[in-house]
Amino acid sequence: MVMASGLVAPRSPVPDAGPEPLTVGVEEEFLLVDPVTGAAAPAVEAVLAEVPDELRGQVQHEFQTSQIEIGTPPGLELSALRHSLGLLRTGLAGAAEAAGVRLVAVGTGPVDGPVPPLVDSPRFHQMIERFGLVVPSPGVNGLHVHVGVPEPEIAVQVLNHLRPALPILHAATTNSPFYCGRDTGYASWRSVLWERWPSVAPTPWLESYAHYESLVDDLIGTGMMLDEGMLYWYARLSSKYPTVEIRIGDVCPGLDDTILLAALIRALVDTALADIAAGLPAPPVPHHMLVAAHWRAAHDGLEGLGVDPVGGGLRPGWHLMRRLFTRLQPALERHGDLHLVTALLSRLQAHGTGAARQRAAYARRHEISDVLADLVRRTRGSAGDG
Repeated sequence: MVMASGLVAPRSPVPDAGPEPLTVGVEEEFLLVDPVTGAAAPAVEAVLAEVPDELRGQVQHEFQTSQIEIGTPPGLELSALRHSLGLLRTGLAGAAEAAGVRLVAVGTGPVDGPVPPLVDSPRFHQMIERFGLVVPSPGVNGLHVHVGVPEPEIAVQVLNHLRPALPILHAATTNSPFYCGRDTGYASWRSVLWERWPSVAPTPWLESYAHYESLVDDLIGTGMMLDEGMLYWYARLSSKYPTVEIRIGDVCPGLDDTILLAALIRALVDTALADIAAGLPAPPVPHHMLVAAHWRAAHDGLEGLGVDPVGGGLRPGWHLMRRLFTRLQPALERHGDLHLVTALLSRLQAHGTGAARQRAAYARRHEISDVLADLVRRTRGSAGDG
């Protein structure tokens, strides 16, 4: 059948006796804001005190006292992932309201105000002592997707295969066009703020797991990072779990957006594993082309132009997304995700990225308060994801 966006799904699923399905888990970071002013609110302790007992193990501090983070357990089914995220978002939104603030899924705060203090953690204070105020902002909130790849030597090869596709997924997550009360001209201003940290970069070409480890050691040795946890490449091996961790984009406004990105990233990892098993090399994309592609993704989102890292030149963002979707269809089908992803991509194209939706909300009355009100509804889920 043909969906509204021109994305095509098969008439019926085709059984596949291929590799075992891959687990996927998600971490989302949120902003806490004052319900009257819209400014970032240093309220994380008050919110944590209101979190229901059954959710506490999946909620934690982030870098600033205006931020809070959730994490799901890894699983095989997107329906279970959506259920977990829905419970966490709803529970956390209720806790925020009980604490007198609001929970907002946004890349960074759109309203000007005092910069909230850090969470009182020795490591965070050490980071500021070493690197200074590289992110003097209300907080930068990202989406991290973990896909299970337990063998590190294979996982490093997966990272090489992911490099060309990550910019278009970066574009799909853009959700922070406003900052200090005005439109920045970027779809993801969070990306601009985030890149002030010295270790934020596209993942370099990796020869082996030993090479990966040596690069990490080198960066720590130069003082560029305190530890492996500060390796802020767009894709890396998790320091805690047997996963590859993709950390390219803004936190998404609604559940549909997050589920779509999780499904596409899992399919991308699955496709990389299939290519590795078949002996197919990863495209040797020059580092400067990846830098350009990620900059363009942050600037334009999906609604504008994107860099084609392999073929070169600029292409409409949705052209690059449809090309990636076509390539990922076998992996999506193996996981039983193809029809859902087809529908969610159609919805994303119809309604736009988070950045496009924020600009649409602002255009009605030219009030940032309308943007925040819309984001609060989407974060909880009461506005739907369209």
